[in-house]
Amino acid sequence: MKKYRPYYFILLLLIIFMGIMSRKTDLIPLYIGDFLYAVMMYVFIRTLLIEKKSIQIMITSLLICYAIEFSQLYQAIWINELRNTLAGRYTLGQGFLWSDILAYTLGISLTFMIERMLLKHKF
Repeated sequence: MKKYRPYYFILLLLIIFMGIMSRKTDLIPLYIGDFLYAVMMYVFIRTLLIEKKSIQIMITSLLICYAIEFSQLYQAIWINELRNTLAGRYTLGQGFLWSDILAYTLGISLTFMIERMLLKHKF
């Protein structure tokens, strides 16, 4: 699996670029950015934990995305100021939406299935 790490990293950079570009135009629905954020999280976790099983990567990615989304219900001044920065907005988001949870679930699930089909990972 370690031989795939550079490919995952390149894929990660491409997904980050596509996600940022999806926010720069009104032609692409907002949920596509959330979908790509979830795909990016899966690929990022996979890059870091290359030897882990796909199911572990999927669960970890989902938990991180869900935690970030639910953290948006917390509205302390310090975290809102952080969210008002470019990095904070891209990393932590702006406001809780159930549609984001759905986009994360679909993005990570689809990435998990594609990875399993392409690389024949075992659970």
